[in-house]
Formats: sequence, C-alpha cells, structure tokens
Amino acid sequence: MVAAALQRARQRLLDARTPQGHWVGRLASSALSTATAISALKLAGPHLDVSRREQADLRVARGLQWLVLQQNPDGGWGDTDRSFSNIATTVLAIAAIRIAGEHQRYSRTITSAEQYVERHGLVEALRRRYGADKTFAVPILTNAALAGMVSWEHVPQLPFELACFPQSWYRYLRLPVVSYAIPALVAIGLVRHARRPAWFVPLRWLRTGLAGQALAVLQKMQPESGGFLEATPLTSFVVMSLVAAGRMDHPVVQRGVDFLLESVRPDGSWPIDTDLATWLTSLATTSLVSDGSDVGRLLERSCLQWLLQCQHKHVHPYTGAAPGGWGWSDRSGAVPDADDTPAALLALRQWYDSLVIGEAERQAIHDAVVGGLGWLLDLQNADGGWPTFCRGWGKLPFDRSGADLTAHALRAFKAWQPVVQQGMAASPRVTPKRIDQAVERGFRFLAKCQRRDGSWVPLWFGNQDDPAEENPVYGTARVLLAYEAWARSQSAEARRARAWLVANQRQDGSWGSGGGQQPSTTGSVEETSLALEALACHAPCAESVHRGARWLARTLLDEQVRAAPIGLYFAKLWYYEELYPWVFAVAGLGRLVRRGWLPEVSKVPAPAGQAAASTLKARS
Repeated sequence: MVAAALQRARQRLLDARTPQGHWVGRLASSALSTATAISALKLAGPHLDVSRREQADLRVARGLQWLVLQQNPDGGWGDTDRSFSNIATTVLAIAAIRIAGEHQRYSRTITSAEQYVERHGLVEALRRRYGADKTFAVPILTNAALAGMVSWEHVPQLPFELACFPQSWYRYLRLPVVSYAIPALVAIGLVRHARRPAWFVPLRWLRTGLAGQALAVLQKMQPESGGFLEATPLTSFVVMSLVAAGRMDHPVVQRGVDFLLESVRPDGSWPIDTDLATWLTSLATTSLVSDGSDVGRLLERSCLQWLLQCQHKHVHPYTGAAPGGWGWSDRSGAVPDADDTPAALLALRQWYDSLVIGEAERQAIHDAVVGGLGWLLDLQNADGGWPTFCRGWGKLPFDRSGADLTAHALRAFKAWQPVVQQGMAASPRVTPKRIDQAVERGFRFLAKCQRRDGSWVPLWFGNQDDPAEENPVYGTARVLLAYEAWARSQSAEARRARAWLVANQRQDGSWGSGGGQQPSTTGSVEETSLALEALACHAPCAESVHRGARWLARTLLDEQVRAAPIGLYFAKLWYYEELYPWVFAVAGLGRLVRRGWLPEVSKVPAPAGQAAASTLKARS
C-alpha cells in the first residue's frame, strides 16, 4: 500500500509539469483577493477607456457572483473555500458589494455579513488580529472608508513622505509597515492625506509637497506586469487608493488595472498571487530525488535552465535587494527572499551532482550558487536568524527572523559546504570561515527561539485549527532537518523537538495542529509528510513513523486528496496550493525509502518524460 501511494504521488507530481519541464501549480482562489479587485476595478472603471471599462464592468459582475457564493453559513467569509470566516475578508467583501452598488440586490448577503461584523466588531477586531502591524489593517480600513462603512478618522495616516528617503534608510526609519508594503504606505497615505489632511499646517504642506516624489518612488517599484509582488490584494489597494486620491490617470493606476484585468480566472475569482512557480519547482526537484535518484535522469535539462534563469541578476527595485537571490515566481513582480533562495540552492545541488550534465552546465550552476550563498550570508540578521526580504527591518510579522527561514538557509549552506571547502568560490563573500560563523549564529538563534515544549513556529505557514493560527508541526519539522543536516540530531534541542512531534501525533497516525486529544482538528497530507520526513532514520520514532506512513498511504490512494489551507501569505492571508500534498508526500515517503524503512524506489528512473520514471519495485 505504501509503495503504491508513493508511486501515485511521484507520478502525480511528474504529470503536473509544464511542457517546458518545470512546475507552476495552482493557488486557491481567494475571496479576499476577489473582493479587493472588485473594489479597485469599480472605482477605476469610470476613468478607463471604453474597451477597458467594459472589461472592468464584466469582471466586477462575475466577481460578485463568485464572491456571494463563497459566504460561510455564519455570515462571514474565509480567505479560501476551505477557510474559517475572519473579520478582514468579511469587511472587504461587504465593501466590495457596496462599492459595486449591489447592496440592494444582495441585501440578504449583506445583512448576514454585517451581523457577523457586529458580533465581532470592526475596528477592534482588526486591532486584535493585527496588533501594532498596520500593514494590512490600514488598507482594510481604507477600503471600508471608501465604501462608507467607517469614517476617515478611523483610518490612521501612514507617513508616505518617509518613502522619499533613500531605500537603504528604510530599516532605520522604523516604518509602521513591513518591508514589502511600501506601495501601500504611499498609496494609502496619499488618499488619507487627500480625504483628511493633518491639522498641523506645516506637516500638511510638507506632505502635499512630497506627494509627487512619493509617487515617483511607487512608479519605480511597480514591476513590468503591473502587479506589486504579483499580489492581487496589494495591487488592488494601491489602485483604489490612488483613484480615490484623485490620481486616476497616473501610470501606476493604469498598469495596476491591466494586471487585475489579466489575472482574473474564468470563474470570476482572483488568487492571492499569480503563482509560486519557482518555489514549487525547487521543492518538487528535491522531493523527487529524496530517495537518492539522479535528477538528471528524471527531469529534463530545460528545468535546470529555467531555474537558473529565475535568479535575480540586478539590484531589485522593490526592496533594494542585491543580486543573487531567488523569488517565488519567474514573473516580474516576485522579490528575492530567504525561503525561495535556499530552496533553489538545494535543488541546484541535486543538479550539480547529476551524472548526466556537462561541464558548461556545472559551471553555470557554480556561478549561480556563489551569488546565492553570498546573498544569503549578507541577509543574516544581527540576532543570527534570517528574515524574509530585508536585513534589520525590525520585529513586525514577516520582517523578523524566522525559524523556518533560518533552518532552510542552514540546510543550503550544508549542502554546498563541501564544494566551498574545495575552493568553489572565487569571491570573498563566500568562504568556509564565513559560512561556519553564520551557521553557528543561526543555530544559536534556533536554540533561543525554540519553545519550552520543544517546538518551533514558522513565519509563512499556519493551521487554522490552532488557537493562535500557528503551525508548529511545519516549523518543528523544517528545523529538525537542519539539525540533522549538520549532524546535530542528538542535541538537546533536536531530542525535545522529536519528542514534541511524536507526542502530538494524532490517534489516527496523522499530524495536524495537535494530537488526538483535540478532536476538532484534522490531520493533513502536508503536515503528516513533513513530520515523517523529519522523524526518518530515528529508531526511537519507528512506531510513530510507521503509523504515520500507513495513514499517509491510505490518504494518498484516496481519489479525493485535498490540499489543506496551511499556507500563510502576507498579513495572515490563508491559501492552499494544489501541489503541496504531492510535493511534501514524495519528500517524506522518498526519504523513508532512502533510509531503508519502506519498499525501495528504483534508483535509476527511466528517461525524463516517461511514465516509467516513477516506477516502484517492492522489496521482497
């Protein structure tokens, strides 16, 4: 049964490739994204040419039809069709219906939703959800103010004038938003200034005088696609705010509208982001060879070339990031970060060791890796951990150091350490000594942020069944892989972490937000696979691993495998990715095979593109 499950998962993953040999995947449609896109297109519509106005009107009408059908029985909306209702998405959905002028048509929908908001409160509920972080709370309040749901006095003024300082100064200015939200800082700051200017006249004059300069900064940050970070919510907030501020003819608005018109799905919805192609390709590559297979015999070389081309070769206009990193997608709106860069480096290590690539390809990998390792080394925070985008920005969510990011970086350093020690890098940025120092600081950070119960909590993944919406299974499993990579699996931290994972296995053998003592939670393919990968080859965990493998096999053989909404995008925005169950399952089961715990997978797959590439043979 386990062998058949692994075979199915491997083949499902291989079949999901594009004709070019890499992966794109499919993100969940998002009620929050759809709501913000509706508001933005409706407000911008009257200022567009006839053809684009007609397109916008059609997108708004179809988006509303889709959105109304997503309302939960409690009157609220969740971020995906598998998510619990939350105050943010519900407020934005109400605002979209009102701005579209359809509150009479959908009166029952609005009434039920407003009752949900009344039960939870609007301003106070947002404050409870986001705390001191204004990155998402202020855009939501702005959208609500544009819909007449709150007054402008409830919308804090974002200091958009600070964007006029040099980009290298941002981390010292202690901005009230995270590093990726400068476009929102500018656009929402401008509309708040236009609708309710400061009472202090000199400050009002200063902001008026700097508006044009701030807009120039915003325009420079906008990618070729028009979508900031390829993200529908952020782009929508920028468009609606600039239109409401009287800047409807600005090029940022026009390009943002084009992005929204082009990124809608056939059913009328929008995802949170265009895709996670680079992230998925990196993860899928390492997953498929977790059993020891040669990647060059399994995947086309075009996949390698595509991944190399995804590396950022110039200073990034959005965050000012140096060259060398990878973002989550090959699209122009992606930004290099400390999760996708280690993932790409780990995938490239598999290609570097392949017996079927030539010296020219190996040299190209070498050059890319030197840049990637140097980029990661330069990003490390003073506390020893790694942040997502920018070094030293502060403690706001998604800017502070993260256990999952740090562990991923440490694994990448270990993968390339032998090559670096052989004199790989001709750059003083990448030396054995510098890597060793960074690794020691990284493990000190991980030891310090480990919870008393032995778990670690990640930045970019959560579990909606968890009271704090955290995902310690994901975080703990990812960190344990770093401890094992660096031969620290017998450290006190690693032993406590494994004990935590075993103790929090559910009674049915799966892993979710908690153990079997919490019947309201459910196990997922993703979390169970991650736990199995982390516990592999540890004999004291054998019984737990076999129970988990049996549950996973039964689930994978079910034709109704469903991705779980464990992904956390910016500002607690939930998502699921259709390929996550298969990527994580292949990694977990494949690693067990390599350690001799399960029936073997053929170590020499058939040529790339043939179904036989994933054929399994059971050990007699």
